Amino acid sequence: MRGMPSDQESKALQWIVPSGQRAIRLDAFVRRCLPYLSSREAQRAIGERVFWVNDRPGKKGDKLFGGEVLSFKGPQHLLAPAPLPAWHLELPVVYEDESLLVVDKPAGMATHGFSGRERNSLANFLAATRPSLCHVGKSRWEPGLLHRLDRDTSGLVLVAKDQDSFEDLRSQFRRGEIKKKYWALVWGKVKREEVLASPLAHAPGERKKMTTVKTEEGKKTRARSWRALTRLKALSSSRGLTLLEVGIDTGVTHQIRAHLEAFGHPLVGDPLYGKHRPDPFGLGRQFLHAFYLGFRHPKSGLEVAVTSPLPEALRKVLERLKIRL
Repeated sequence: MRGMPSDQESKALQWIVPSGQRAIRLDAFVRRCLPYLSSREAQRAIGERVFWVNDRPGKKGDKLFGGEVLSFKGPQHLLAPAPLPAWHLELPVVYEDESLLVVDKPAGMATHGFSGRERNSLANFLAATRPSLCHVGKSRWEPGLLHRLDRDTSGLVLVAKDQDSFEDLRSQFRRGEIKKKYWALVWGKVKREEVLASPLAHAPGERKKMTTVKTEEGKKTRARSWRALTRLKALSSSRGLTLLEVGIDTGVTHQIRAHLEAFGHPLVGDPLYGKHRPDPFGLGRQFLHAFYLGFRHPKSGLEVAVTSPLPEALRKVLERLKIRL
């Protein structure tokens, strides 16, 4: 497929099932034709009736046979093989050299997506401003990205500009050598430093949420869990809330949010882990900001430290609480 037509173009895309092909599931054949689409994206597109078998919309569970024709009849961006450039996005790059850059991601923006559906992510920004990064990293959807932040968490994201730098920095992450620090406002009064070390796993029946896993000596945890270590340091308290400095040695999905919920001090404004608590400041997001990254430069070996100021909306909350950083 040469290039991607615009959403308005009606160019038909068709594939013919090879003659002699044994019965093959529709989603499997879609992925054979478009291998860069994830299974989830292929199934989602089928559910939206954009893949047609002969002259009818394909359905989940359909089987195709030799000679049948598969057609795509949907917006062309759904078939994008990599993040689409988003020239309208403007993001602060707080550090950059020949090997890497650090971007200050705002709340409300995804770090990346897994299909052309996502048009306003950090990955889309990188595809527009630094297209060479689309060939760096472990996935075409994550151009040079070493880690991610949740959509409604703001702060620093580290990006490699070449594969050697990516592999070096990724190794530092695996060894826990990259220091990541956050500011977090939580419910309740926390008086001390604390280390939270419970493994995390997907919550039963709720795949979008993580939960802590209790471990017993001599017994294994559930089959799919991840080691997680979160360090808390109380900075100041006011009106039943506490501002924490949070450091993490690992990078599990929702790690800070899930650990704080289990600790009994969920993040203020967190709609998923806040235990139905109100959003008293009308933030529309969790109060969590990644303000510090420290790492060894992959080429020079020198230590690099990058910081980000607290976003204005969060700063105003601390002013109302009379908490000073």
